[in-house]
Amino acid sequence: MLNIMGRRRLYYLISLIVIVPGLISILIPPGLRLGVDFTGGTLWEVQFERPPAPAEIKAFLAEHDHGDAIVQTSGEDAILIRSKEIPSEQKDSIAGPMRQRFGNFTELRFESVGPVLGQEIALRAVGAVGLVSLAILLYIAWAFRRVEHPVRYGVCAIVALLHDALLVLGVFSILGKLFNVEVDALFVTALLTVIGFSVHDTIVVFDRIRENMRRLHGQPFETVVNHSLAQTLGRSLITSLTVMFTLAALVLFGGVTTRLFALTLLIGITSGTYSSIFNASALLVSWETGELGRLFGRRPAAA
Repeated sequence: MLNIMGRRRLYYLISLIVIVPGLISILIPPGLRLGVDFTGGTLWEVQFERPPAPAEIKAFLAEHDHGDAIVQTSGEDAILIRSKEIPSEQKDSIAGPMRQRFGNFTELRFESVGPVLGQEIALRAVGAVGLVSLAILLYIAWAFRRVEHPVRYGVCAIVALLHDALLVLGVFSILGKLFNVEVDALFVTALLTVIGFSVHDTIVVFDRIRENMRRLHGQPFETVVNHSLAQTLGRSLITSLTVMFTLAALVLFGGVTTRLFALTLLIGITSGTYSSIFNASALLVSWETGELGRLFGRRPAAA
């Protein structure tokens, strides 16, 4: 049998290596590049008969005092413009010259979000993650109430959840600094989906540990966890790889409007698979064997 838990310190080190750069990037201003949904501004999508290059649109907007606008293609013949707030009366003064230079276009959407509403969305997003984490902790503690120290299972699942969330946030912070990638309300949706997947995968592993604690009564806890991971490893990898292949196809060949959403899910589910197998269970073993207590200067209780 593979000695998975015997290398748990290596798994902790790998997690630190992939998370710390993202955390440093988040701490360096501006951290995450927030989109119009959070900062306020205008989202303008237009469809041209013969779409120009995004660089040409960006240069045109710079001439009209919107040089900081982000211009992307949307589908085959549409252009998506994200910029600081464009008042409705100013839009006509931009749309007219744009038609003269690039040809006629159809306005698909024109949405403006004020900064107050953007801050409210950000606060609700943080509150949603906090509420979900609390609900998960209480549920797992109740579901594993028949085993010893059931709260530990919930805390380890929350730590794995935070591992995945921090990794996703860190990656998008780095992408924002390198490629001007912004996060929006759809990013929050993807992040909550990642959290749900991470907890689901962790609970599958923990449930097998709970079953084997009865079957392998008297065995060391590390042996029980190692045996449980060996039983669930194949199923977890196959399930996750099926989802990853689908998301990778969406990232490579899907539309622009869903590409970042699919990328968020791909990064998060990859991290969730890793953390459920190698972090949550390893942390549970470290806690049960007293390694965490020694780390914080406490001695484990006598068996």
